[in-house]
Amino acid sequence: MVSSEQRRRQLAREKYERQMERRVAAAAARKRRNTILGAALAVVVLAGGGTLFATGVFDSDDKKDSTTAQAAPTPTEPSVPTRKPVEGCGEAAPGTPNGKQWQAEPAMTVDAKATYAVTMDTNCGKVTLSLDAAKAPHTVNSFAFLAGEQYFDHTKCHRLTTDGIFVLQCGDPTASATAPGGTGGPGYKFADENLTGATYPAGTVAMANAGPGTNGSQFFLVYKDTELPPNYTPFGKITGGLDVVQKIAAAGTLEGGTDGHPMADVTLNSVTAAKG
Repeated sequence: MVSSEQRRRQLAREKYERQMERRVAAAAARKRRNTILGAALAVVVLAGGGTLFATGVFDSDDKKDSTTAQAAPTPTEPSVPTRKPVEGCGEAAPGTPNGKQWQAEPAMTVDAKATYAVTMDTNCGKVTLSLDAAKAPHTVNSFAFLAGEQYFDHTKCHRLTTDGIFVLQCGDPTASATAPGGTGGPGYKFADENLTGATYPAGTVAMANAGPGTNGSQFFLVYKDTELPPNYTPFGKITGGLDVVQKIAAAGTLEGGTDGHPMADVTLNSVTAAKG
């Protein structure tokens, strides 16, 4: 017999997967629309992958009958959530993401038998990671490459989930503190790794994606034991600053729900990676 807690977690996982599917569909629709309009700027669709928070993603599953549809009401200005200060979080360092793009996954340069130390200097405190190239060589190689290109610098951690799934998601240069984000990436995608028997206890660092083989730049930090299907490449551990992530999570979301932008306006001032 399934307990109420197991059922709640199952529903949370199912919701997470539905959001992924909707985001993929929404991104494809945007790409088609922009093509028709002849937009001058290229639209990055699914390049970074990730089951991301974005306005319009959480539409109802209910289908409406077009024969009985009513006239749309007059649109009103959406309310703007009020950001509140979060203890320990200050102003972000000045600067903007460089938004660089590449056509192909970078050549392998990491030592596949080594670990790599990452330092993330955020406006809420320092978080350090240890990345395991032996288990996820392509993932670690990509992360180290992007860090070396200052790709993560000045980017926002744009998604926080606080029920059933306990993650802080980062790595999208197109995301902002209040505007929709979650479709940005480096222009290339690469295959999943290290999925056999994958679990996501507190302290796990894993890739966000939009389905098999769609990894890019977006990743998530697990701040509390989380049950997810083994679909997201785990490639490292938090070695310091887990309390920083937990503090960000404790402040909740900007929108007040269990899935949205963090109330703390979390910015990665700089991200560095080195062997050792």
